[in-house]
Amino acid sequence: MSYPPHSAYPPVPGAVTPLVYPHPIPPPPGYAVLAVSVNRGPYIVPVPSTGKLKIDGQTVPIPGEGTWYLVIPPGPHDVRYTDFMGIPLVTTSLAAQPGATHQLSFRFGVWRNRVHDGHGADVTRFGLWSNYTILVLVFAVFGLVCCGLLAPLAAS
Repeated sequence: MSYPPHSAYPPVPGAVTPLVYPHPIPPPPGYAVLAVSVNRGPYIVPVPSTGKLKIDGQTVPIPGEGTWYLVIPPGPHDVRYTDFMGIPLVTTSLAAQPGATHQLSFRFGVWRNRVHDGHGADVTRFGLWSNYTILVLVFAVFGLVCCGLLAPLAAS
């Protein structure tokens, strides 16, 4: 079975090309390349398997953890990683220059979720606390309510 030949670069309809490459690609003329690195996170279910990468509101299908390359048009972009319900875990802004490769590293940690650029600088605009942090806070509040507020009432 033969397949029709395809061009070296996919056509770029709209704001973002939904094609993701597992290897570095040169920027097409007039466009930029975004290199996105995503770690697994400290969770039982890896973040990339349930989360979604969104650029300017359009979902980009990232297959899993690792580094992925995609073609984007030049200009300002809103980049988010959301959970399966669409709640943003991490957001950042990117000003893409034509002909350049821009790197963003999404790091999902035990306490905070952060985004770093190719130079290691923290470029997180919003980073939701980790699920573990939220769980510890819920347990602390639950412990105060049950043991701190209800204990004097039960003793009387």
